[in-house]
Amino acid sequence: MIPEVDRALRSLIERDALDGADVEVAFDAPTKEWVAKRTGPSIDVFLYDIREDLRRRERGLVNEYDGSRVVARHLPPRHFKLSYLVAAWTQRPEDEHGLLAALLSCFLRHDSIPPELLSGSLADLGLPVPVGVALPPPEDRSFADVWTALGGELRPSLDIVVTMPVDTGQEYTAGPPVTSPTTLAVAEHDGSEILEVRHGRPRSGAGES
Repeated sequence: MIPEVDRALRSLIERDALDGADVEVAFDAPTKEWVAKRTGPSIDVFLYDIREDLRRRERGLVNEYDGSRVVARHLPPRHFKLSYLVAAWTQRPEDEHGLLAALLSCFLRHDSIPPELLSGSLADLGLPVPVGVALPPPEDRSFADVWTALGGELRPSLDIVVTMPVDTGQEYTAGPPVTSPTTLAVAEHDGSEILEVRHGRPRSGAGES
């Protein structure tokens, strides 16, 4: 599903931030080697962190129906936060700032990725894919640490966090439906009946003293 999020982000940036401008959108690590190979204005959307959003984890099972009959049960989707470092490269700092402003405006207009930009299994789930922009970083890391790990110089950038729903694939087939009455009688050793069960439920009054 991560490539599907990448494609959706690329489409959103090209449609709502660049508006036809001749700017490359890349998903490479912005290392010194990558920067040296650039041939024109670029926006780099670098995925640097993946972690589960535990606040969204649901318990229990979800029923799947065929008409009124339960045919299977599956675990609800899990949600993972994909953190992207988004930066711009041009010949002039003011042009880079202009691209960052366009990107910021683009993501502020959308609380989630537009459904028409979703594809594959991400679209099949039919769930929203929230997007957060320029949120404070977690306490266990800073953006300066990310740039240092990449071996590059600190530069202005946006932190984009996409919360991606993921189907766990854990499904359990339900047993066949009951099509005829079933009776189970339990008796004492002398043959006197003490309990009769029909369709899995005790008969009213059966076994009562």
